Amino acid sequence: MAKQQVVTPSILPGFLELLPQEQMVFNEMLETIKKTYETYGFIPLDTPMIEKSEVLLAKSGGETAKQVYRFNKGENDLSLRFDLTVPLARYVSQHFGELTFPFKRYHIGKVFRGEKPQKGRFREFYQCDIDIIGFESLSVINDAEILSVIYSTFKALGFSDFTIRLNNRKILNGFFESLEVADKAEVLRTIDKIEKIGRAAVADELKALGLSEGAAGRVLDFVGIKGSCSDVIKKLRGLSVNNEMFTEGIDELELVINYIDAFKVPSGNYTVDLTIARGLDYYTGTIYETILNQYPSIGSVCSGGRYDNLAQNYTTKKLPGVGISIGLSRLFYQLREAGVLGESKKATPSQILVIPMKETMAQSLELATKIRACGIAAEIYFNEGKIGKKFAYADKLGIPYAVVVGEDEVNSGKYKLKAMATGEQQELDIDRIIQELKAR
Repeated sequence: MAKQQVVTPSILPGFLELLPQEQMVFNEMLETIKKTYETYGFIPLDTPMIEKSEVLLAKSGGETAKQVYRFNKGENDLSLRFDLTVPLARYVSQHFGELTFPFKRYHIGKVFRGEKPQKGRFREFYQCDIDIIGFESLSVINDAEILSVIYSTFKALGFSDFTIRLNNRKILNGFFESLEVADKAEVLRTIDKIEKIGRAAVADELKALGLSEGAAGRVLDFVGIKGSCSDVIKKLRGLSVNNEMFTEGIDELELVINYIDAFKVPSGNYTVDLTIARGLDYYTGTIYETILNQYPSIGSVCSGGRYDNLAQNYTTKKLPGVGISIGLSRLFYQLREAGVLGESKKATPSQILVIPMKETMAQSLELATKIRACGIAAEIYFNEGKIGKKFAYADKLGIPYAVVVGEDEVNSGKYKLKAMATGEQQELDIDRIIQELKAR
């Protein structure tokens, strides 16, 4: 008889796979984000992971195109989605006549990028996006609401010491126009590196882009403006930059700040930071980045901004929007590595283990069914074995309660409910058991 060939089990680099206790924590984070998004009226949306390449890559080029997982199936040229924004643009364009605007959607799902895997960066990962899409116009009040959602989300996740950094691309672009900077996009990308490489290195890169030493100094002095939000606005107006876009950006930023105050977001959790540029070219107004102050090495945990026209590659209709994204897989991994997240004490959602004895299987099934009907997760131990082994099963999975169903219990209608953490037992009828479980 030929020896069976055994394949060594493994997964590709850049893919995240969790053990049950870790998955429980991950799912709790995902559910918290989802509930917060829904609290603000965002509508759930899911789109196919596989899109037509001609649609998905209508605008993408350069590094993004190189990272896309692209393949052929029959005559179809297909690609895996690399973010949730391009599918949103396609969706809104395709279903425009069926949607109500402003269209507020959230999308939590996996995206795929074939980049070189690094610590905390993955080829397959979850993004948690919200966007508000308008038709023809969209009030900047929405920009303030987005910041309020960021605040509420991270508070719900259990954080308090975080800062949402706020800026406006019009202020940056208008300032660069006033200096007659030729390649604003490259200057913005360079400014975006200031925290990583420092002021001196950024100054050298700006000069390499053709800026004079004086202009490079003015740019660095400009992005170095600090203070309270009102102080920064005052200092920006004091620069007397004669540029319409610059002035419009200041007016928008001041208005957004006023509305943020109305949303009752604490001033300690947001600030104006002129170094925030966001490298993506399509941001045209308000931009955001969120930092956990105790864990700065993690970098931005939530970012996004305002864009003039979401779907210009798919429709002639003007669809301005504002949105943000949380990279949940990266956030979870980095927080776990930093020791912020402990493992869940549970490796299952089950709240109670029903243990049948001898000829009581039918009654045990009935008991579990009644418990589940009340919205309580229950499982039944079907395998034979000593009672100690059955309790050990509940212990290892972190199931908080167990109940033994024997002939005496069936006849009396009273069951011993055991709290696994303490060993304490209570003799209760089914209604009291359900009350006890609901109270926990």
